[in-house]
Amino acid sequence: MAQPPRRPRTLADARTEAEAAFKKITAKQAEAPPKQVAVPGIREQVTLRIDQDVLEHFQQDGPGWQDRINAALRKAAGL
Repeated sequence: MAQPPRRPRTLADARTEAEAAFKKITAKQAEAPPKQVAVPGIREQVTLRIDQDVLEHFQQDGPGWQDRINAALRKAAGL
């Protein structure tokens, strides 16, 4: 059985194949960032959305409301 005639390679095809092979070899592999261990006493600033009544509950006793929220979250998390 006769095979269909092969299409001649063009410069663009060879270049495309070469570029793809080069990228495959030289591309950096995506690595997950190393998981950081929580260090006691170091805090991180975050944005947190909570219900208004919950916020008012913690703020009603004045300054230190963020520490009270943190303590409640630690207790809930079993830490």
